[in-house]
Amino acid sequence: MKILLSILTFLSVILSAQSYLISNIPLPKTYVEDLDPYPCDEQCLQTYLNNDMIFSFLAHATLKHLNNPEQDEAKLISISVLNLGSIKEEKKLKIALLLPYKKIGRYASSTTNAAFAYLVARNQFFELKTYNIESEGFEDIADALTKMKLDGFEFIIAPFTLKGANTLLELNPNEEIYFPTINKKDLNSTLANIYFGGIDYKAQSDELLKEAVSPLVIFYDKSKIGKELALYEEKKFKYKDTNLSKFELVEFTGQTDDFFVSSDENRTVVKYSIPRRVTNIEEQLLYNDEIMQGSMFINTPIVKTAMIMSQLTMYEVNATNVLSTQINYDPLVLSLTQYEDRQNMIIANSITHNNSIFIETNSLLGNDIVYDWINYTTTVGMDYFFNKITKQDKQYQIEMVDNQMLYPIELIMPSKTRFIKYESTVEEPSD
Repeated sequence: MKILLSILTFLSVILSAQSYLISNIPLPKTYVEDLDPYPCDEQCLQTYLNNDMIFSFLAHATLKHLNNPEQDEAKLISISVLNLGSIKEEKKLKIALLLPYKKIGRYASSTTNAAFAYLVARNQFFELKTYNIESEGFEDIADALTKMKLDGFEFIIAPFTLKGANTLLELNPNEEIYFPTINKKDLNSTLANIYFGGIDYKAQSDELLKEAVSPLVIFYDKSKIGKELALYEEKKFKYKDTNLSKFELVEFTGQTDDFFVSSDENRTVVKYSIPRRVTNIEEQLLYNDEIMQGSMFINTPIVKTAMIMSQLTMYEVNATNVLSTQINYDPLVLSLTQYEDRQNMIIANSITHNNSIFIETNSLLGNDIVYDWINYTTTVGMDYFFNKITKQDKQYQIEMVDNQMLYPIELIMPSKTRFIKYESTVEEPSD
């Protein structure tokens, strides 16, 4: 498909220079007409594809859904990347993005790209407008909501922090608002028009802890999510039937080797807080019989995780396994660690529904929805709103339960060159 590849290369050069501000000028559309008087069956369509005759293929591929799945996918990708006009006129979608750009940094751009790529791929008239706010303060959010209402936007994607989301809810908005960054478990909301797309780290931890043995050794940083997960995993591992909500977060003081040890009969937990600038944890690992043969639960970003894993090998800890949530579902784990370091690693992943059309469209914008979970959840939210507005089928069959996207959780392992499915050896308890 040399012609298509050339077009993709040309488009990627142009699109790579774009900012995250959406222009009010609509994109030009290309229309392909069928001037051939003869019919074209499935074999004929395949011949056009095999010979890189993309426009001839598209001119004959007039059915909404082709019988051949591979041909249908080729058609949809071509329509998306070439921005082909739809045969029928359809009602324009209006979706807004509310961006506290100073708080969310690069996600101001990438979530916009994810939303834009989704709408382009669906090949329907749309208006996507961004509203940038300086802060997540009450006045900034209130002013933006007023502007959006005046502009006629009723559906809003808002990649907010937890603090900003709480502030927004105080305004009791009437618009349909989706938070791709927040899980409903972390925020008290009963509003029917507020939706949550954040991944459930605690549910992922629950699945991983089924594979854990004692001692459970928890490594975490001083971030909010790192400390909360460390506490949750400790209590969940030791007291399976305890209501965890009654436990409060405990701060551990010290310098480079904060640690806490607790045990309950046959279940021991050792916790290490690893400060950001620490690059050597020999003191915690070398000749430490207390953690030998244990399960290592790592709640740190990928670079820090790679450092910890390499030193687990270096100091011969002989870990039974290494566990991690979505935080470390990243292809960098394959390049920053040796295979020996990661061969017993198990990662919980909730990015389980891949769509090649959206992946390709995002890649043209330099965007990732395969490993970046916020871009992925933004895409899922766009799909949810698209379905609500147009009544067309959803492309992501992810259940919404009590206004929260309920993502499946799969356990995977980083092999030598890619991630593979993990097959559990733990026996399920009998009824």
